[in-house]
Amino acid sequence: MHGATIKIVNAQQAQLNNNYKNTKLKLLMTNAAIWFKKMCKIKHIKPNYINIKINGQKLEDKKTTINSTRFRRNQEIKFFYPKERF
Repeated sequence: MHGATIKIVNAQQAQLNNNYKNTKLKLLMTNAAIWFKKMCKIKHIKPNYINIKINGQKLEDKKTTINSTRFRRNQEIKFFYPKERF
């Protein structure tokens, strides 16, 4: 089936084909997002889109920032997992 062309006769077949392609693309994007977040978690890095600012330069302030980014990363992974199985 890989590389095979599909002859679309009417609009109903085109709609089914487009729904399949869109669903498959959404699943691939969700899996890629989960993989990215897991790799950030494993490598202990913070993605650029997470911007948490806490005033102060003390050790407690830095720990709070690290814990909040870790919490957000874990919550995003939990959010994306149910979407992986549809």
